[in-house]
Amino acid sequence: MATGCQQRVHIEEEKGFFMTHFPVGFLWGSATAGHQIEGNNVNSDWWSREQQVPGMELSGDACDSYHRYREDISLLAEAGLTSYRFSLEWARIEPVRGHFSRAELAHYRRMIEFCFERGVTPVVTLQHFTTPQWFAAAGGWLASDASELFQRFVAEATSILDGVEWVVTMNEPNMQAAIMTAMRRMEQAGGAQWQSPTVEGEQGTKEKKQSHGEFLTYADPEIGKMFVQIHHAAREIIRARTSAKVGWTIAAGALTAAPGGEEKLQEIRWGKEDVYWEGSRGDDFTGVQAYSSQEVDAGGLVPHPIRPDNTLVGTAYRPDALEMAVRHAWKMTGGVPILVTENGIATADDIQRIRYTGEALRGLAGAMADGVDVRGYLHWSLLDNFEWGHWEPTFGLVEVDRATFIRTPKPSLGWLGEVARNNGLA
Repeated sequence: MATGCQQRVHIEEEKGFFMTHFPVGFLWGSATAGHQIEGNNVNSDWWSREQQVPGMELSGDACDSYHRYREDISLLAEAGLTSYRFSLEWARIEPVRGHFSRAELAHYRRMIEFCFERGVTPVVTLQHFTTPQWFAAAGGWLASDASELFQRFVAEATSILDGVEWVVTMNEPNMQAAIMTAMRRMEQAGGAQWQSPTVEGEQGTKEKKQSHGEFLTYADPEIGKMFVQIHHAAREIIRARTSAKVGWTIAAGALTAAPGGEEKLQEIRWGKEDVYWEGSRGDDFTGVQAYSSQEVDAGGLVPHPIRPDNTLVGTAYRPDALEMAVRHAWKMTGGVPILVTENGIATADDIQRIRYTGEALRGLAGAMADGVDVRGYLHWSLLDNFEWGHWEPTFGLVEVDRATFIRTPKPSLGWLGEVARNNGLA
C-alpha cells in the first residue's frame, strides 16, 4: 500500500463563490481501451465474438487509434490534461500461444514514450476485457493454467514499462465474470440477442425494459476469488520487475437498499464487488469505475426508472454515484489509495456531460475532504468509441468520424482541461 501524508481537497471562498482545490500532483486525464479504439484487433476473442453473436455490431477499424495515437495523446495534452490511461492488447502481443511479437511490444513502448514526450503520465492497463482467441478457446479464465498463461504475458509486458508509474493488472474482473455468466446463459437460451454489459436496456419506448434483469444481478464469488489470486500473482511480477504502483479496477455499482432490500443488497454486492475490493488490500492503489447508482429491493436489482435525463445506455443520471463508490471502496479495501480510472456519461448532449462531470467531481471532493485518499480522476472516455457490441452510446470528450477518422474535440474536453489547469473547479 502507498504510504506518506494524505492530502485532502480544500474549499475556500473567492470573490463570493466557493472554489474546490485538489491536492498538488493530482492526476487529471482520460481513459480508453485498446479494442474499443485501435481497430482490427483480429486475434482477440472479442473480434471473433462479433462475427458470431446475434445483435452485435462490429468494431472494424474502430477509431483507428492504433495508427493515430499521437494525435489522440496530443489532443489530451493540449487541452491541459496530464494523464492518459490506455491498454495493451494481449492478442496483439501474443497472437499465438507462446509466441510474442517484439514489434507489438515496441509499438506500445512508443505510445508510452510519446506520453512522456508530451508531459502526460501513462496509466497502463495490461488486460482490458479482451484475451487472445487461443486463450478463450482453451477455456479462458476458467482453464486450469489461466493464471500461469496470464503471468507469462505480464512478465513479457513488464519489459516495456520502464518509467511507468501506474500499472493496472486487469480491468473490471467483476464485469468479466458477469460477461462469462451472460455468454453461458445466451448459449443455453439459444437465439438470444447480445446486449452489451455497459448497456442497461434498449432505448425508445416505455414498453422496453430498462434493466439487465438477471444479466448482472448475481456473480459467483468463487470466480471472484479466482480473479483475486490471478491479480495477486500478476502484482508480484510487476513489483519484482518494475517500480510502478500496481492495482486493478473494479466496476462500482453504487448500490443502495430500497426498504426491505438490505439483506439482498449485501448478498448481491458481495459477489459483484466486495470480494474484489477485499482483493485490493495490499495493492498500491485501487481503480474505481462508477457511472450510475441503482437500488436493490427484496427481489434484486430495481430497474432504472424511465426519465428524460437517462443516459444513452439506459442508466439513471446519477453523478453522485462516484462519491458513493469511492467511499465504499475506501471502506472495503481498508484505506487503499484510490485512482478514479473511469467515470463519465453516455450522452449526445455535451452540456449534460459537463454538468454530470462537474457534479461528480464536487462529490469526489466531498469524499476527499472527509479523508478518502484519491490520487487522480480519469474521465471515460477520451473518444467516442466501440461500446462492446454497440456504436450508438457516446461517452467521448472527442467526436470521431467513423469514415474519415477526423477528431473533433467537444466543449467538454476544453472544460475538463481548464479544471485540470486550475487543479480545481468553482
